Amino acid sequence: MVVLIALTSVAVAAGLTALLVPVVRALAFRLSLIDTPGGRKNHTRPVPLGGGPAMLIAIGLPTLAAVALANLWSATGGPSWVPPVIALHLAGVVMRTKMALIILGGAAAMCALGLWDDRRPMGPWIKLVGQFIVVGAVVILADLRILTILGEPLSTIVSIVWVIVIVNAMNFMDNMDGLCAGVALICALALVAAAAGIGQLFVGGWLCLLIGATAGFLVFNFPPARIFMGDAGSMMLGFMLAVLSMLTTYYDPSRPLAREYALLVPVVLLAVPLYDFASVMFIRIREKRNPMVGDSMHFSHRLVRRGLSVRPAVLTIYLCTAVTAVAAVLLPHVPSWAAWLLAGQTLGVLGIIAVLESTNDKP
Repeated sequence: MVVLIALTSVAVAAGLTALLVPVVRALAFRLSLIDTPGGRKNHTRPVPLGGGPAMLIAIGLPTLAAVALANLWSATGGPSWVPPVIALHLAGVVMRTKMALIILGGAAAMCALGLWDDRRPMGPWIKLVGQFIVVGAVVILADLRILTILGEPLSTIVSIVWVIVIVNAMNFMDNMDGLCAGVALICALALVAAAAGIGQLFVGGWLCLLIGATAGFLVFNFPPARIFMGDAGSMMLGFMLAVLSMLTTYYDPSRPLAREYALLVPVVLLAVPLYDFASVMFIRIREKRNPMVGDSMHFSHRLVRRGLSVRPAVLTIYLCTAVTAVAAVLLPHVPSWAAWLLAGQTLGVLGIIAVLESTNDKP
């Protein structure tokens, strides 16, 4: 029953996205929300933006419907046909309603911020300030914190920084057709496997919606793309991935083999986007350029300059992400010696990326 509900959630979000993309695509042409070729951009023809709002609606509408039904059924006892596995978790969904609404509001605000930047670029530092305001509000209002052992002030700061870094790492990943959506899809699949392993149905359900939305969008975004997600989409996806990675439980002392190193699962899972983010920032700072201004120094760009076309370059990064994602899923379930092997595997993948990036060519 749980598997059927999960597959239904994926299908609903994918279907909504597939229905909405042609609508937002037509609106983008009307509103001149178009990404035109030129400069460091790879596409050769104008491509409409708007994928971000389509994915947000595909995630948001089912979430609101599920929360509303959970609250209604919890108050009235619910109809007799509600499966016991769902009825068992109604109280938990009701308890998390406020958090869900705050997070969904944060995703909408992040999407709106990105959409504004897509329409009228606001400058990297203004955008960063906006991100901090949105993320800070969500973390504080929803009491959404990681590493709580550090104490409330420090864990709050760490949580805000984590979300901001992932938001911008995924924003940086949106530099080639299908890249950001595909990487987000792989990471969400790994997270849902981790959530399912410990029975987190609330988080798992949200991840299923994220999987469906990104998969439905990827149909239109895989190279050659017919629509872009823009900053509205990449920032929203980064926000949702970061938040859901914080809500997923990795370390459970009651489980055999569970160790504290399981807390590193999100870092291993997002190792490729984080590496790309860190390496590009390092290059820009080293060359005394604004680290928040885009260029063509990303891993994907270097693969293309080394002779790959766009599709093979994107698929190469998918495979690298999938390898680290598998390691992340296994990490909480293996003994210490195997965890070291998985850590070595992740570092090996990043080492391959570093070798492929080690070229003196200029953007």
